Amino acid sequence: MPTSTHRKITTALLAAALCSAPAQPALANLERAPLAAPAWPERCGPSPLTQTDETRPPPVVAYARRPGSGPNPPAPPPPPASSAEQSIVVTGARVAGPGPTFIPAVRPAIDPGRERYEGENVAPALWAHEEPVSTFSVDVDTAAYANVRRFLSDGNLPPQAAVRTEELINYFRYDYPEPADDEAPFSVTTDMAVTPWNEDTRLLRIGLRGYDLPRAERPAANLVFLLDVSGSMHSRDKLPLVQTAMHMLAGELGDEDRVSIVVYAGAAGVVLEPTNDECDIRRAIESLRAGGSTAGGAGIRLAYDVARGSFIEGGVNRVILCTDGDFNVGVSDHDALVELIEKERRSGVTLTTLGFGTGNLNDAMMEQIADHGNGNYAYIDSAMEARKVLSEEMASTLFTIAHDVKIQVEFNPAKVSQYRLIGYENRALREEDFDNDAVDAGEIGAGHQVTALYEIVPAGASGWMQGRRYSAPANTANGQSADEVAFVQLRYKLPGRDSSILLQQPVSASLMDRAGTARGDMAFASAVAAYGQILRGDTLLNGFGFDDTVELAGRQDGYWREEFVQLAQLADALDGRR
Repeated sequence: MPTSTHRKITTALLAAALCSAPAQPALANLERAPLAAPAWPERCGPSPLTQTDETRPPPVVAYARRPGSGPNPPAPPPPPASSAEQSIVVTGARVAGPGPTFIPAVRPAIDPGRERYEGENVAPALWAHEEPVSTFSVDVDTAAYANVRRFLSDGNLPPQAAVRTEELINYFRYDYPEPADDEAPFSVTTDMAVTPWNEDTRLLRIGLRGYDLPRAERPAANLVFLLDVSGSMHSRDKLPLVQTAMHMLAGELGDEDRVSIVVYAGAAGVVLEPTNDECDIRRAIESLRAGGSTAGGAGIRLAYDVARGSFIEGGVNRVILCTDGDFNVGVSDHDALVELIEKERRSGVTLTTLGFGTGNLNDAMMEQIADHGNGNYAYIDSAMEARKVLSEEMASTLFTIAHDVKIQVEFNPAKVSQYRLIGYENRALREEDFDNDAVDAGEIGAGHQVTALYEIVPAGASGWMQGRRYSAPANTANGQSADEVAFVQLRYKLPGRDSSILLQQPVSASLMDRAGTARGDMAFASAVAAYGQILRGDTLLNGFGFDDTVELAGRQDGYWREEFVQLAQLADALDGRR
């Protein structure tokens, strides 16, 4: 039986399974770890989940306060316990708790409801002789990949605006070499292959890999968790998942690290003052409960105040915002929030945003404030993703090794007639921004990888656009660049520096001459790129479909890559365009 027939039968069966059993996980044989309360350390004494009214300690009280405002007022008397479950509830200027919290399994909502996205149109193809220079900021966010996975796992194709192809590609690690020496914080790799969806074009891959930071060499971290405990965080895929994620991080702390917890819901309050005591951290985590409206602006201000009050010179000082982004009270305007974050980052405190839940996810706001806060944005849709972001990749998430990283590629019109950048539409910069150190750009953390793919049309080959009647001929390359397809430049700043460093690397024409069928890592990166572009409605893929991405990716090892193949198969089953 032909392979295409096999694929049609497979996708039909997947679609039938979704219709007949909508409540079952879409990825049955790769089901993520269930969301459950982590094992309570014996050294921390009895778990709040098992305590009774007689054995539970007095409620913890914390105050909304700002550094320099004087000592905290005395704690008001705790309210009498009316039931066995007493949880933290924000009321005015104080926060009272703790109590048991049941952490159930996550079942994402089906209706995306009021979710907000600010997607860009697919980048157009360009003539190399008219616009030979392409400039953009790096992007190490991964939120779009996990969010797309959430939609597919729930039986829906994602909105096109929710898909950022570069974040899908950068979700995975590739076989880039480590930096050769300590001179530069990352290595730069270029390679090329025939484009899987167009034999007349080539894919140029530019890969960056940051140096790894051994655990013993990590600087001390001052982490302030800013937790949304408003009513919108009540569902099981929101606050309970936040608690699970924080429990994972609590076990990763070093001796010199400090953690604080600020919550907001109607008012903002400090639940946990800066501490390194794992047991105190876990008790505070267990005591959280959602309720009330959302005063996100006030919470961010207080979190930055706490971070500055426990600032570690030479260390990592970061606010980690965990929310669905539904800021419906206080500073809710995007521009006002961005202005606030840009002002606060000058204090040396960066911002990471972690998105949770469905129905009212404000993806647009979460991405913007993370970018302007010199941090990164991830979406947590499962306990597995929480472990990946806050445990396995904690060094990349927290420890920045290069600031304001920009990439500029100049194509040689004698070798390339047309080109387009795959993704990075909302990271595009003007050509003059590249040399301007005042222009903000993306950050790279320890061990981070960044991949950019350009689809290029070799000079003389058939391209997407027909030649113009009165178009000027392609420039003749000078002797120095006659054997170059392109010239890659990177600018970056070392932590604490204001002046950028320039790296330059030509791309030899021999790469294009030797380009063959995409294989191995290049094939997988191309498959992920095609998957993203199909979801975005790219019209230049020549009918390349999800089933083709599955075939291109091939058999994969490792949980995350195996999961991608199944997600592509699921997208094929859900795709009504076939």
